[in-house]
Amino acid sequence: MPLYSKNTKFMNKATILATALSICCSSVNAQENASFIGKSNITLQSDLMTPEALWAMGRIGTAQASPDGKHIIYQVGYYSVKQNKGHQVIYIMDSDGKNNKMLTTSAKSETDAVWIKDGQKIAFLCDGQIWEMNSDGSGRKQLTNDKTGIDGFKFSPDEKYVILIKQIPYHGIIKEKPEDLPLTTGRVITDMNYRHWDEYVESIPHPYLAEVTSNGIGEGTDIMKGEPYECPVKPFGGAEQLAWSTDSKTIAYTSRKKTGINYAISTDTDIYLYNIESKQTVNICKPANYKEPEINMTKSMKNQAVNSEENLKNNPGYDVNPKFSPNGQYVAWLSMARNGYESDRNRLCVYNLKTGEKTYTTESFDSNVDDFCWSADSKTLYFLGIWHGCENIYQTNLKGNVMQLTDGWNDYGSVQMLNDGKKLLAERHSMSQASELYIVTPGKKEKTAKVEQITFENKHLYDQMTFGKIQQRWTKTTDGKDMMYWIILPAHFDETKKYPTLLFCEGGPQSPVSQFWSYRWNMQIMAANGYVVIAPNRRGLPGFGSEWNEEISGDWTGQCMNDYLSAIDDACKNLPFVDKDRLGAVGASFGGFSVYYLAGHHNKRFKCFIAHDGAFNLESMYTDTEEAWFSNWEYDDAFWNKDMTENAKRTYANSPHKFVDKWDTPILCIHGEKDYRINANQGMGAFNAARMRGIPAELLLFPDENHWVLKPQNGVLWQRTFFNWLDRWPVSYTHLTLPTSDLV
Repeated sequence: MPLYSKNTKFMNKATILATALSICCSSVNAQENASFIGKSNITLQSDLMTPEALWAMGRIGTAQASPDGKHIIYQVGYYSVKQNKGHQVIYIMDSDGKNNKMLTTSAKSETDAVWIKDGQKIAFLCDGQIWEMNSDGSGRKQLTNDKTGIDGFKFSPDEKYVILIKQIPYHGIIKEKPEDLPLTTGRVITDMNYRHWDEYVESIPHPYLAEVTSNGIGEGTDIMKGEPYECPVKPFGGAEQLAWSTDSKTIAYTSRKKTGINYAISTDTDIYLYNIESKQTVNICKPANYKEPEINMTKSMKNQAVNSEENLKNNPGYDVNPKFSPNGQYVAWLSMARNGYESDRNRLCVYNLKTGEKTYTTESFDSNVDDFCWSADSKTLYFLGIWHGCENIYQTNLKGNVMQLTDGWNDYGSVQMLNDGKKLLAERHSMSQASELYIVTPGKKEKTAKVEQITFENKHLYDQMTFGKIQQRWTKTTDGKDMMYWIILPAHFDETKKYPTLLFCEGGPQSPVSQFWSYRWNMQIMAANGYVVIAPNRRGLPGFGSEWNEEISGDWTGQCMNDYLSAIDDACKNLPFVDKDRLGAVGASFGGFSVYYLAGHHNKRFKCFIAHDGAFNLESMYTDTEEAWFSNWEYDDAFWNKDMTENAKRTYANSPHKFVDKWDTPILCIHGEKDYRINANQGMGAFNAARMRGIPAELLLFPDENHWVLKPQNGVLWQRTFFNWLDRWPVSYTHLTLPTSDLV
């Protein structure tokens, strides 16, 4: 039975969940012939999480409160393993979480719901077009009939206009096919940035301004017509990169106005203001006469003129996600200081529209700002920040006085002000709970906010599962500093037993080991399979100060690797339930690189390794990756530069591929062939090297996946292969004794 039938006019939440579970979960029993199945009828055969049960969970997405603050609309995604696809639906509920109702009636996904017409209507996307409906789901009407199709939209406050995000053809780097060769698959490429993330760059997004009339919404006018630049910025930018002024006369938007190699080496995005009456555009990050200093494209920009103290006044780094203050006097955005450094500290920049003055209001918070919103009186900004492995809500005034509002072992993922001006709507998750929605009432003192959960999307499943408990531990590093690591205990933990233990190596390299919930690297499914997980916040991660965060750049194989080993050694010594004879190391991206490096430097600590989408050969990686700024900043130099820095020499000398002669332990390599960030040749090379060494190895290759694994059946295969590999190498495994100079 399909998750959605084209003939289905309405399916309520319980029916969808039951249907999804009957399709997705081999561990679920459901009454297949029942037309209505409530949550209470869904029974798991085991209290341990399985890959199928993980994919059966509803995934909460965007949410928005009504203008009067009484109702909330939000998006949930459900997935069918059998159908190998997902479906997005829209719900409405009271702001206290009561009277929850699904509004979706279409067999097609419905997304991006927002309130319009003073809360009387809801606008949403379906099949590339904007629709509207009443708040009870009735009165559906298609507002656009756009030939191109719409990726996102944003109504002006007066609702006379709407921004339409659409893809336009772009052939500035990949030439158009000859008219007489329409079936050719060849591409003639003239510059860098010919592919990005998981696609060849033959189209770019542009914002169109369209009038809203009683007859609907037209095609609109491209406000960046003739400009070969993206807005929003790929690969992850969306409607959050654009904003309307309160008087509906100005659009703020984000763009990196560069192409080719200049795009590939730079992180310099700016905030632009477009006046819809004059049709004039102004860059508010840089002066009108700004001229970028000359850049050596084969070296880190750390010490180049573009990042000089004087030029930092011109915002040469990432500037994204503008939001106007309610009083119309300011526009704020997320700002990174330096060009070429994608993991620079994210700060809140507030721009005075009258004076042109820029103020950074989170300077006293020595970590990243990840999302923010304005207060109703325009005097306060609420923001999300990471500290000591947890993402919480903070506030700052325009003078930069920061106070923490929420506390606890959790991660907040988004925040917005309710229209009552007193409460916040936020998304929150943790290692033990997927995303849910909360109402947060800020307190007057530090960490005294009132937090109320208003959605319980997967409670019916959690109630039947046994999760592993989470602990936190601090240990000393080899250079005498304090490092925190998370401990995830197995489900049904018995303190008298010893358990196989995994060292989790984080990616990034500068993304936090926080209280994240993942549908692939999920700590609770590792706990369900009987593993202790040691997840260190090693050198190079945010949330422990800028000095700690930046120590990894130019030193990928130094202190951060010592930190990994310090964590696992501390666990073996001080946690009696850790079996030091059954250790594994696993990780993705930089975590995969870490695994490849540790495979040649672990001194027989580990019994097996798993590396997903990891860099293996750094010389190859330097020219393989599409975002050249990353390698420049992290390695310092191109490998052919004769004047390279000592950091660069050390980086290339310690590339994992140069230590394959010391590999002696089984390894599973996983890679997606559409991963253009870390190309699949890296995983293939590691696997081939292991096999040529005579080392037990497997390669899990996904021709249709990028840096992530997004398709349900691929996700299940990933989990099964992951745990099957770990289960193959018990305590009896003896490390191979192999030649160290010649290939076998």
